[in-house]
Amino acid sequence: MKTDGSSSLTRRSLLGAFAATAVAAAPTYSNAAGFLRGGGDIRRIRMYSGRTGERLDTVYWIDGRYIGEAIREVNLFMRDWRNGKAIEIDTRTVDIMTAAHNLMETSQPYMLLSGYRSPETNAMLRSQSSGVARNSLHMRGQAADLRLTDRSVSQMARAAAACRAGGVGRYSGSNFVHMDCGAVRTWGR
Repeated sequence: MKTDGSSSLTRRSLLGAFAATAVAAAPTYSNAAGFLRGGGDIRRIRMYSGRTGERLDTVYWIDGRYIGEAIREVNLFMRDWRNGKAIEIDTRTVDIMTAAHNLMETSQPYMLLSGYRSPETNAMLRSQSSGVARNSLHMRGQAADLRLTDRSVSQMARAAAACRAGGVGRYSGSNFVHMDCGAVRTWGR
């Protein structure tokens, strides 16, 4: 792509071209990893929790390997804040979150609304809302509900869906996007 008559490529045009080829590929988790490979040899996740006041800014993957200590930090950060229970968060979900974040070209951290949910918490939320799945992927550490201050629900959902690597739910009324590493699907407005 040319700009000002020159032949220089911008990061945005490269990402756009890469996204176009990746989206055309089979809808698998490898697409999210593909987006990340295009971003270099480092994967970084930035989040904060309005519930606990905690912040996380960590490099969790370098040169083809997950960093155990950083993944443990992610697991603890994404715990069920209501009862403190934590499990191993599926790294595929973290990769999808990171890939979508990179596509949006924002420096703002995600606000984590919900990561892991214990069965007790999920049952309590189900009793209050018809929008909570009985067998939610949150209970397996495979989903996150996220918000960004400088991107809309639509922008976030489009970025996550472009990864073609899991489920993407739009919750415009509540101003958040659900991302998971389950089957590729979308829902909501």
